[in-house]
Amino acid sequence: MSITSQVDLAGLQRISEAVGTTLKQMRAYAQPGMTTKEVDEYGGRILAALGAESAPRLTYDFPGWTCISVNNEVAHGIPSTCKVLQHGDLVNIDVSAEMGGYWADNGGSFVLGADVHNHQPLVDASRQILRKALNQIKGGVRIAEIGRLIESEARQAGYKVIKNLVGHGVGRSLHEEPKEIPCYYDRYNLKRFKKNSVVAVETFISTRATLAHQLSDGWTLATKDGSFVAQHEHTIVITDDKPLILTEANSIWE
Repeated sequence: MSITSQVDLAGLQRISEAVGTTLKQMRAYAQPGMTTKEVDEYGGRILAALGAESAPRLTYDFPGWTCISVNNEVAHGIPSTCKVLQHGDLVNIDVSAEMGGYWADNGGSFVLGADVHNHQPLVDASRQILRKALNQIKGGVRIAEIGRLIESEARQAGYKVIKNLVGHGVGRSLHEEPKEIPCYYDRYNLKRFKKNSVVAVETFISTRATLAHQLSDGWTLATKDGSFVAQHEHTIVITDDKPLILTEANSIWE
């Protein structure tokens, strides 16, 4: 969407604060021995208390309030009573929601407890690359150039990017124009970021794989070769200068 009034901005700020706060509190709540279902139910209670409705439930009838992906899972992980979190797990939580007709999306990967499997460098790379990418986004910049930056930074850090998962426009619904903000350079993508538009930009930084594949549950996306992937995501408003980061309440850079 394109922001045309202070009412729009205030509405987006409220829902972005809600999803950011929910993500931050879910990260702090998650502990070894908990199931991903327990963590998700906690997130669902926070969203409800804040007056927000789960976007994946509203849009796709997703079987969870949030998406929680663990280890080789990349995205859209279904919260489960059978999935017990362990020390050193690479966990990704993605929280998107609607409130008052406005939608926002954010996510972040983190290592649970002690980093016994050395996932932290991957997580740090994903966070740092997202920060660098956002600092370069303003009205008129080609979307493909931001993809080039993300892919180049990942390569320099010794990683790859997932090419079939992308950022997207957001605001009046969960997915809007631009439909694709990839993590790689697509020379056929001639679109540019537009001032006052709202987008969710995300990194998918991988140890080896470049594609995520859907599992038999019909939702979860995972790597086939055992690669690990870290993702971080902010909803932003594009300006003539640095973007306004609406979901900064998630504290994913801290």
